[in-house]
Amino acid sequence: MISQILLPAALSFIMFAMGLTMTLDDFKRVFTRPKALLTGLAAKILLVPVLGLLAVSIFRLETDFAVGMLILAACPAGVTSSLLTHHARGRIALAAMVTAVSSLAAVATLPLIANLGLRHFAGYDHAIDLPVGKMVLGIFLVDTLPLALGLGLQKWKPMLAARLGRFARPLATFLFALIVMGAFLNQSETMWRHGGDVLPPALLLNLAAMAAAGLLGAGMGLSVSERIAVIMENGLQNSALGIFVAVTLLGNEAMMVPSIVYALAMNVTALLAILYFRRKIKTARAPALPGAGGR
Repeated sequence: MISQILLPAALSFIMFAMGLTMTLDDFKRVFTRPKALLTGLAAKILLVPVLGLLAVSIFRLETDFAVGMLILAACPAGVTSSLLTHHARGRIALAAMVTAVSSLAAVATLPLIANLGLRHFAGYDHAIDLPVGKMVLGIFLVDTLPLALGLGLQKWKPMLAARLGRFARPLATFLFALIVMGAFLNQSETMWRHGGDVLPPALLLNLAAMAAAGLLGAGMGLSVSERIAVIMENGLQNSALGIFVAVTLLGNEAMMVPSIVYALAMNVTALLAILYFRRKIKTARAPALPGAGGR
């Protein structure tokens, strides 16, 4: 009941709520700086999955956890990434665009990356058969379609979208928390038994993704606010989608453990990143004391 109905319904509403928060002006502003968008998307769609493969290879996870970690790494940005980017003083429109495009692309990239990653690990004890057709349809129905509907409502009925958005975004965040906590409680025994195995690679993936995104953004000459957006986007994964793919599409509850562990870890590191960026920006904006520093 929960995995087959409530989880997809909650995830669909989360993606719909995210679509309500974006306008065409957001897209236009981002496209005036396409380099920032392309950098964020390259890091999200290519770099994070590669880092996921490395994390799985280094820690030699059990089959189900390895598959779950690859699925998690192939997921688009987290549903709260724009909100957390705002708190970190990053460029919200850029974060929203990376989230939107990576979410739309997930209908193709998630099954592709998951299958390519699985083929890379020839030493698995047993073959894993991912139902690609079912995954594509399921991701489209719960991820891409609701997002497109939210964007459409924002375009054609902006007043209604604004009214819905007042409660949709907080409710979406609440539903995301319920999904993670519900999955955690449902798999508490597995979490206690294997959490120590999954947490190190999850943290490695999270920290490496944020660090690599920051370096890539600096190398591409992005502004501070753009780099912050790219860093936050690449550290925050759509764990709810990872849980949905593992439980509803693949019918394997063990595969959702990496998504649960990562969801808990990424919010802790995101909070630390927010505190760091806010302090750094505040220090940079502070006026110099008379007679200090020279010209």
